[in-house]
Amino acid sequence: MKKRLVISAVNLIEGGTLTAFRDCLTGAENILSQDWEIIALVHDKSLFNNRRVVFIEFPEVKRSWLKRLYYEFWYFKSLSKQLKPDVWFSMHDISAHVTANRRAVYCHNPSTFYRINLTDIWWEPKFFLFTLFYRYLYGLNIHANNLVVVQQNWLRNAFQSMYQLNNVVVAHPVIRHQNRQDTPDRSLPGVFFYPALPRVFKNFEVLYAAAKILREQIGNSFEIRLTLSGHESRYARHLLKRFADMPNIRFIGYQSQVQMFEQYQQASAIVFPSKLETWGLPISEAKNLGKQLIVADLPYAYEPVGTYHKVVFFEPDNAEQLAAIMLSHIQGRLENQQTATPSISPPYAQSWEELIMLVISDTV
Repeated sequence: MKKRLVISAVNLIEGGTLTAFRDCLTGAENILSQDWEIIALVHDKSLFNNRRVVFIEFPEVKRSWLKRLYYEFWYFKSLSKQLKPDVWFSMHDISAHVTANRRAVYCHNPSTFYRINLTDIWWEPKFFLFTLFYRYLYGLNIHANNLVVVQQNWLRNAFQSMYQLNNVVVAHPVIRHQNRQDTPDRSLPGVFFYPALPRVFKNFEVLYAAAKILREQIGNSFEIRLTLSGHESRYARHLLKRFADMPNIRFIGYQSQVQMFEQYQQASAIVFPSKLETWGLPISEAKNLGKQLIVADLPYAYEPVGTYHKVVFFEPDNAEQLAAIMLSHIQGRLENQQTATPSISPPYAQSWEELIMLVISDTV
């Protein structure tokens, strides 16, 4: 009889998480022999075109969190008894209550480790409740897993500390794009770009404070572009109103993939003050284009930055330091910092194929 791998990702339907799920299935097809059967639990099988994978749809799972929890903790238990999987891999944070010889969960949401303050609670009360909910949700059944998968070493340390785990594997995300560092330079002097959603942990306030300092020094000879419209949420409306007296900060709204590439091209530097990230995709995108990086000096930043010759780190709450770095960049006298890709101890996967082998192996 064939061995059976079940990969559950019924909640992943769009964006980067869906891309990661597709890449995971492709990695499983590439690395597993024909002795393995691959079954994927999905929201909509029309989103996939993997030939070896058997898809089982759950179109109702996105209707509410109660539906989601019902499937994860009750229905999948009976389903696992029917499927009799050798390995059950949950790709979306929740350690499902299932029967399997081996189990793994991929945890990609870092919000539970964010130190929220009273101001954050006022502007995004749902985010505050979400951080508390996820702390509890992560803990449910987490010790039943043979492996817990995270994207960075700092997250491994956080999970080990909070849940007393010793089976956390680091799996760096595989970002598939062409190397464009040799494309012609189309950057506009003094243009800084920060691609981010309106979330309290994205630390827009330090950009405002730095812009205020910088404007007093050099006037309007610089611009900071934000991918916000100012109407997305209560917090976004607050930012739009608060930044109204700063013409150097420009709200450009949501950008398509083509528009994003154009914004990256035009920026003379990517500034990234976020206080919390699972990975930090804009950092990887900026590196791919050979752009100057100005990044918050926080644990999440060092693995995506890796070995790179055009980066400067700043204290995330230090507007004076950020303004000085931005001024040095504009004036062409910025001194970049030497960086090196951090050494990651095993278990560690650098591709989906390597991760799938760790997930199915009974030696890790």
